[in-house]
Amino acid sequence: MRATQFFISTTKEAPSEAELVSHKLMLRAGLIKRLGSGLYTWMPLGLRVLRRVEAVVREEMNRAGAIELLMPAVQPAELWEETGRWAVFGPQMLKIKDRHQRDFCFGPTHEEVITDVARREIKSYRQLPVNFYQIQMKFRDEIRPRFGVMRAREFLMKDAYSFHASKESLAATYQTMYEAYTRVFSRLGLTFRAVAADTGAIGGSASHEFHVLADSGEDLIAYCPDSDYAANVELAEALAPATPRTVPQETLREVDTPKQITCEEVAALLDIPLSRTVKLIAGMVRSEAGEQMVVLLLRGDHMLNEVKLGKLEGLTDFRLANEAEIRAAFDCPPGFLGPVGIDRTRSRVIADRTVATMNDFVCGANKPKLHLAGVNFGRDLQEPDVVADIRNVVPGDPSPDGRGPLQLCRGIEVGHVFQLGSKYSQAMNASYLDEAGLSKAMEMGCYGIGVSRIVASAIEQHHDDRGIIWPVAMAPFLLVIVAIGYGKSEMVRTAANRFYAEILDAGFDVLLDDRDERPGVMFADAELIGIPHRITMGERGLKDGVIEYQPRHAGHGQTGEPQKIALDAALEYLTELLKH
Repeated sequence: MRATQFFISTTKEAPSEAELVSHKLMLRAGLIKRLGSGLYTWMPLGLRVLRRVEAVVREEMNRAGAIELLMPAVQPAELWEETGRWAVFGPQMLKIKDRHQRDFCFGPTHEEVITDVARREIKSYRQLPVNFYQIQMKFRDEIRPRFGVMRAREFLMKDAYSFHASKESLAATYQTMYEAYTRVFSRLGLTFRAVAADTGAIGGSASHEFHVLADSGEDLIAYCPDSDYAANVELAEALAPATPRTVPQETLREVDTPKQITCEEVAALLDIPLSRTVKLIAGMVRSEAGEQMVVLLLRGDHMLNEVKLGKLEGLTDFRLANEAEIRAAFDCPPGFLGPVGIDRTRSRVIADRTVATMNDFVCGANKPKLHLAGVNFGRDLQEPDVVADIRNVVPGDPSPDGRGPLQLCRGIEVGHVFQLGSKYSQAMNASYLDEAGLSKAMEMGCYGIGVSRIVASAIEQHHDDRGIIWPVAMAPFLLVIVAIGYGKSEMVRTAANRFYAEILDAGFDVLLDDRDERPGVMFADAELIGIPHRITMGERGLKDGVIEYQPRHAGHGQTGEPQKIALDAALEYLTELLKH
């Protein structure tokens, strides 16, 4: 492609509303243009990148045995009413009416539509398993669209749905898709982790998220550098301490804390580690007798994990107690609460695993401006009613797989796989006849990849102060030929045209920058756009029979520094280089 026949619209500055690096660079490089809130036009350069990602995804889906189709973007309300999601999906669903005042939505996802296809077309176990996929624009009316295409309202997604006659078959396809996703993100040159995740509103029995690791990620991931273990912090198990509780060494005593209401302030006043303190969190849960208080105990430096807490028996609807409820139960203001002396007939006490092994700890005294030191279970207060994992893991916690310590990092979710089971097939009566002629609900799997989000995620992971550094598989062009003085020098024009044609004939995507621009502008654009390899041709070098080669960044045997190569040997040199 010649630059004069293409459309390049780079800018020096990004709009002030652009926050993430990827958003700024996509706008500056001219990959996207904003149309409205959360709506972007993919410009020719950006579309080339998007199509490269799409091609890798399609190849791996086909390799995994999935079958491509294309479903309508606009969906009738009747299907969503069958599953109950028309009312509960939320305001992010864009609902519309046709001229007959019938209700439709612009599809945010396609579980209902594909289940309708399956119940109409699949009658026998002989037709199973089958796995359908599509690559299509979706629309979700985000309350606050931000970060460019990272959280846009309209986005390109690959969604796949599998149907099965048994849970074993579903598990097998789930593993196949898990492996396919691993290949997709590996081929695209991304550093990623597959993490165990909560099934959330979609439901199902098993779920993994695929995260591109980046500091700008919204999700916090716990992982073990010494193994493949990774999980969303919501699900990562905090193991019980390996050492049991030791015998008390201190006497119980009150300490004055006139202004200290947080564990951090109390620890600082007493000059003790924060890990020696215990905080009490008061909450309320519904029971047959009405709402009842629940007391949670966590180490002072640990954070409550409400997802884990909600999975304990009777705590699904847990909420934090308000100040009036706390004062009524403890006769004490918040900030000085502790487990010693509370009425255990009115409050259930749930201690985190770590707290249950502590001794000689510090906690509130249930008296204003006072805390207790030297507190011990068994001696000063009853053992907890329940001991459970109710906290977030922290760096240094042992990995649940026993392979080393955990670390935390941020991740951008770019893929998600679910074992849905029969949630949708039962709701929509998608059944088949088994070998005995009996009607049974199909088992389902659901597998999504955010194709447009991958583009932004890759930039978050691969950039420098000059612009984007594309992984080779995603680059809009592999090579740019910067022809200095193309319009003025016959020597440059002839050499550039010949070399451009030879590289094209070798089967590589190449951009010939034949614009009438200063060299600095062409170099800056090439670096901003992120093309992996650059050749510079000018009269001075051509007179000596050499051209200059420079990779966009160091790696794969390249130093990142420019180097002179003989024009006669350049084609062979670059052809070999571009293969890798």
